[in-house]
Amino acid sequence: AVFSWAAPLMEGIDAGATALGGWAGSHIPEGALSSFITDGVIAGVGSVLVFLPQILILFLFIIILEDSGFLARAAFLMDRVMRSVGLSGQSVIPMLSSFACAVPAIMATRVIPDRRDRIATILAAPFMTCSARLPVYALLIAAFVPDEKIGWLNLQGLVLLGLYLLGIVGGLVTAWILKRSALRGPKPHFALALPEFRWPNPQTVAIKLLDRARVFLKRAGTVIFAVAVLVWGLAFFPRSDVIQEQSQAAVSQAQATLQGEALENELLRIEHQAAADQLSQSLLGRAGQFVEPVFRPLGWDWRVSAAVIAGFPAREVVVAVMGTIYAVGDEASETSLAGKLRSAKWPDGRLVFTLPMVLGLLIFYAWCLQCAATIAVIRRETNGWRWPLFAWTYMTVIGYTGALLIYQLGTAMA
Repeated sequence: AVFSWAAPLMEGIDAGATALGGWAGSHIPEGALSSFITDGVIAGVGSVLVFLPQILILFLFIIILEDSGFLARAAFLMDRVMRSVGLSGQSVIPMLSSFACAVPAIMATRVIPDRRDRIATILAAPFMTCSARLPVYALLIAAFVPDEKIGWLNLQGLVLLGLYLLGIVGGLVTAWILKRSALRGPKPHFALALPEFRWPNPQTVAIKLLDRARVFLKRAGTVIFAVAVLVWGLAFFPRSDVIQEQSQAAVSQAQATLQGEALENELLRIEHQAAADQLSQSLLGRAGQFVEPVFRPLGWDWRVSAAVIAGFPAREVVVAVMGTIYAVGDEASETSLAGKLRSAKWPDGRLVFTLPMVLGLLIFYAWCLQCAATIAVIRRETNGWRWPLFAWTYMTVIGYTGALLIYQLGTAMA
């Protein structure tokens, strides 16, 4: 449903953002202001807003399960599974809440009486696939996983389900390791009052769904907007006069030797190449190229590396950053971000986003802790920096290692 039902709404929002960017570009003189409005604001924030329908569909089902009384029973039914990793069914409720956001989920662990169990749950909770990961998953899956049916199921939906399960496995394995090492202790007892089954209240479901939309739009209008503007500035400045002069010379030569469709194609190629060259020598380009050697073993070029680094404070920003980077340095004629990712190439002409690279990137986001708010609340709930630093280091290392193995093995087998 996340992919099939949301498709018409997403296409409408994407078309609206593209049309708005085109309209703004045609009515504002070419220059820094035009690029700021079209490439920074519209391309950056619009690339995230397009995922609102998918997020609302996902939360619609979660809210229905919650309001019907099923989730409380899920916690009771999961008690035996949780005991196998050293926890109890009490840990299920916070971990289920993490599918919305890890911050309130970590705060919800206060109901767990045993401190060791509480810390193990806190460190397992960030592995659950929160709503901030969904835009990254949706972008990469829609762009690189075929829209095919496997029986009555959708292949893209199955890949998304697999990523959710991957996060769950990562959290449970982490709890199992901690409860047998640093947090060793007796297994906890578990008691839970089960509410009656009932039909979900449409008004309650609607209120909660609108609240989710409000929270997402607030982040898109504040954090994501601010980061998109900052990234645009880093990607746009400084401007190189040499590149501009070379571009103008190439345009003059093309106009003198070509005509008709051939001239139009050559002018478009020159424009795209100049934009890509300007981006490469910008502040963001230089920063991305500086850190690229660290991430090159994962198959990431400097643009992907820069986007991932920029997204460490809040992972949902990555899509906005990519939207800005690939809009400012538009090397391809595709208007959608997915199309630009599919056509992104290394200097030698190889595609950047191959299947092993995309799978590794998805695994990195499934396991890596990229959320400053989560780190802050872990610090507050554990009264120190020991556990948040451990969580960030541990999750970054296993995310990097998983992406490395998938890319290297997948490339070797291709």
